[in-house]
Amino acid sequence: MILKTLTPFLFIVFSYTILAQEEIKFPPEADARLYDIANAPSPERIQKDIEKLVSFGTRHTLSDTTSKSQGIGAARRWIKEEFDRISKDCNGCLEVFFQKSLVPSEGNRRIPEDTWVVNVVAIQRGNLYPNRYVIMSGDIDSRISDALNGKDASPGANDNASGMAGTIEAARVLTKYQFPTSIIYTGLSGEEQGLFGGKHMAKVAKEDGWDIVGILNNDMIGNIEGIDGVIDNTSFRVFSEPTPATADERMKTWHRFYGGEVDGPSRQIARYVDRLTDQYCTNLDAMMIYRLDRFGRGGHHRPFNDEGFPGVRIMETHEHYERQHQDLRTENGIKYGDVIEKVNFEYAAKLTGVNAITLASLAWATPPPNNVMIGGAVRPSTRLKWDKIEDPNVLGYKIYWRETTSPQWQYSKFVGNVDDYTLTNIVIDNYLFGVASVAKDGSESLVVFPTSLIPRPRR
Repeated sequence: MILKTLTPFLFIVFSYTILAQEEIKFPPEADARLYDIANAPSPERIQKDIEKLVSFGTRHTLSDTTSKSQGIGAARRWIKEEFDRISKDCNGCLEVFFQKSLVPSEGNRRIPEDTWVVNVVAIQRGNLYPNRYVIMSGDIDSRISDALNGKDASPGANDNASGMAGTIEAARVLTKYQFPTSIIYTGLSGEEQGLFGGKHMAKVAKEDGWDIVGILNNDMIGNIEGIDGVIDNTSFRVFSEPTPATADERMKTWHRFYGGEVDGPSRQIARYVDRLTDQYCTNLDAMMIYRLDRFGRGGHHRPFNDEGFPGVRIMETHEHYERQHQDLRTENGIKYGDVIEKVNFEYAAKLTGVNAITLASLAWATPPPNNVMIGGAVRPSTRLKWDKIEDPNVLGYKIYWRETTSPQWQYSKFVGNVDDYTLTNIVIDNYLFGVASVAKDGSESLVVFPTSLIPRPRR
């Protein structure tokens, strides 16, 4: 009698338990598309593009702009034509145009006369967030020993025909797919004269309200023989600033008392690149460098950082300074110059693959959560709270945490489509925390570090 009475109750409890377990739908652990994308860039196509860029003789910002075969004018017209060809192959999926600004000579020691600096831009418009962008850039211009010499041969094979060729190749690969978020492929000009192309694009982005997820600046991705004698085609560097240059006093105070001084959006991009490389690339490791750029030097991600946009520099691990900014010559048995014979096209293709999977993953991802808050002082557990994203592709949210001295996120937990979660017996003092949104296909947003405290309830 008792058993018959309990049977319906047990069935209800059992059924409720199954339903409770099925409430959270977990994302897939990998995306097969990203394996394909990582291996899709062609060393042969990259070699052909670098050879073409080198053939213009010099791409110096002050070089000829009217010749059909020589100088930066011919180079940028060819780049636009190449983006136009790619667009034709994908039924017009790219918006291709020149973006130019007049740089005055006054106050610019490397611009002896007023000069037009012209970027080439190709936008693969997203079908859900057309004004939200992930950007890959390479530099069009080249230089030799004299920063003002716009006439003599300046092949710039690695610096930076390699990054420009990689950007074009990434467009060939990714235009075969569709994304919710827009992707920009761009050749920036005037880098060697003062980062002028990047400054102009970043200014336009600021004025026009672009929602920039991040920029991947590729500057020298083809050299594997270092000045230090090391030959290495299995690693690359990712440079990133710790926190935005635009951080205000409130944010500086938050960093001092609650952490986050190495957890700005640019640093999260670097961690993102590292994580994807580990998962989807073979025999390749990302070396995260906790510095804006190389010691005392600069690159085209910096103007975006200066405007408050996240961005990193991706480049080879071992540079060879005898092949950078050098007149073509031989001295004491040493051959100087940035020539194509020293570019490793297979390595450039591998780093292009890294860029492509990062662009694709971020473009497929849902936007990150807003208003991430944290609480747990003098408590045994850590609580995180955030504002949900209104996006039909959101599956849920993932909490990340790591020891305070760890460069990379060590632990994570997918917590479902909630906006408030407590990590039981994870003491807030001992870790740093962040939250990412997760799409139904498993794509993740950048991790967002909490920047405010969960309000305490009134008693």
